Amino acid sequence: PSPATGRPGRKRVTVTENGVKQEYRTWNPFRSKLAAAILGGVDQIHIKPKSKVLYLGAASGTTVSHVSDIIGPDGLVYAVEFSHRAGRDLVNVAKTRTNIIPVLEDARHPLKYRMLIGMVDVIFADVAQPDQSRIVALNAHTFLRNGGHFLISIKANCIDSTASAEAVFASEVRKLQQENLKPQEQLTLEPYERDHAVVVGVYRPLPKS
Repeated sequence: PSPATGRPGRKRVTVTENGVKQEYRTWNPFRSKLAAAILGGVDQIHIKPKSKVLYLGAASGTTVSHVSDIIGPDGLVYAVEFSHRAGRDLVNVAKTRTNIIPVLEDARHPLKYRMLIGMVDVIFADVAQPDQSRIVALNAHTFLRNGGHFLISIKANCIDSTASAEAVFASEVRKLQQENLKPQEQLTLEPYERDHAVVVGVYRPLPKS
């Protein structure tokens, strides 16, 4: 759970641990693919204190704000969003969080924002586009360190509405493998999302010493 530093009006709970009161924000898995993956039992999200994260498809910044809580003041989340309406909300979230850098650009063109972003430890992608594996690969080749990790949320009917969800997920995994993105874990997001999966993996795995 992440300590409460969120927007006013967000639901919070207070927990007493070892005599110390700590306030936490609630995180709705029906509105956040990352929360759904965590509650669904994903083994590892690889996002931790001090992480540098590239978030593709940041929308209005709700899940980004939770990532901001997890990585803390010594981490950074570069939040890429193309929609100007959602981008306005994202910029407002970033005003109160110094570890969020909003990037209002199309994630298909990482060279347009390469001057704004350093190398990152993790890419999280929730772009719901037919070419989303290519989008993740382009950004990984540009920004993700060797041995870094990726999480991609796959919405089956955004990619091919005529094929079964399982066939779409398998096809996307093959595309990732061709780009040096090695999937390590895959899980569906039921009951929070229908025909969605999250794939977690490693980019250009480092040789074991």
